[in-house]
This record gives sequence, structure tokens and C-alpha cells, in this order.
Amino acid sequence: MDNLDRTFRQLVRVIRAQHPSYLTSPFTVTELVQTVLPYRHHRRELALETNQDYEAAISELLTGSRGYLLVDERMRDALTKELASPNSDTGAFREFADAQVSLNPEAVRAVDGSAATATSTSASASAASAPTLAMPVSRPAASAPAAPRPAAAPPAASAAAAPASAPASAGKAPRVAGGGCPYCGGDLPAGRELRFCPHCGQDLTITHCKGCGAELEVGWRFCVTCGRTAGS
Repeated sequence: MDNLDRTFRQLVRVIRAQHPSYLTSPFTVTELVQTVLPYRHHRRELALETNQDYEAAISELLTGSRGYLLVDERMRDALTKELASPNSDTGAFREFADAQVSLNPEAVRAVDGSAATATSTSASASAASAPTLAMPVSRPAASAPAAPRPAAAPPAASAAAAPASAPASAGKAPRVAGGGCPYCGGDLPAGRELRFCPHCGQDLTITHCKGCGAELEVGWRFCVTCGRTAGS
């Protein structure tokens, strides 16, 4: 994963957590660099050492590279030409402060898919590395004359039989429908339990840290990435 990949993934995480309307609507270049993903707030997550590295990643993102963003054609052509020059100005995107860009839905789905695959692979690796405990072999005790067994009691009435326990539900608890989607604001179907939004396809059973955008499991009180309280 290079700087461009990390920048786009962090952008998607932050938009989901703090600006969900931008999942389906455009935003300006100024909003991108000053409000959504400013370098001073996301330097650690982006793993970019200098502001120039950040500007270079943003410029490449704004050229529409790898199909991550849907961008203005005039800005795309100008920044592509600038980045190809020997002494490129990595901050040239500021000349297009009012240009609008939007997330490519297919790129967002690809990020979601790769994240799910990584989580599954990590869980499988952890299970494979867990030690297997050998069960002790029981040895038969010395034989002794068997005592006479009492007569079997008659079967209890069916009404007294213990009810079969219901199987434990697997996975995350479904979200009970009601109100609007927290990501796109679309109305959710009434009277149904949902796992995904029918409008934008986002997972409704997860939450995100409002500080860094990291995914949080249901019931977690603190973010495992930045340590903030989950609800703050």
C-alpha cells in the first residue's frame, strides 16, 4: 500500500464517521484539504513525513488516479501535467479550490471488500496459530463386581421436558429499522431488522470513532486506534 492508497482509505473512513453526506454528494477541494482531511489532524494515520508528501498525495488523488475520485477534467489535466514536470509544484491543486470532487462508489466498495478480506484473513491466522491442547487419555479402573442397577424411572411427562435452547446468533446484532441511514440519510424500511442500508449499501451494524474514523465493534467504550471515548 502506497501513499495514495493510504490517503484514499483514510478519506473514506473520515467521511463515513464525520461527513456521511459526502459518501454520495460532491465536495470542494478546499473542503477536502481544510475540513475533511487536513494534514495536521491526520499525519499519523496517513504515515506522511512532510507536508510536501501530503500535497503530492492529494495532487495525485485529484488527478483521478486509480479511479478513487470523480474529478473535474480541467483540474485533472492540469495537475497530471504539473506532476509530470521535473520540478513540479505539489501545491498546484490550490488553484482549483472551488472545483468539486466526489468519491467513486466502486472504489469505496473495493476498499470495503479489501478491509473485510483482511479481517477474515487475520481471524483465520489467529485461529490457526492457537495451540491445540491434547485431551488426557483416561485409563479404565480396576474391574469390580457390578452393583445391581435400580429399575429405570418412567419417562417424565412431555410437559416437564426442558425446552431446547435457541441457537446463539452469529455475527453482529442487526439494526432495528427506523428513521434514516446515518451515512446517506435515506429512509430505512419500517418493521424490519437491517444489516445494510438499501440506498448506499453501508454496514449499519458498525460504528466509527468520531476522532480518527476507525471502525469500532458494537459495545466498545474506547477507540483502539486513538483512545478516545467511543461516543465523543
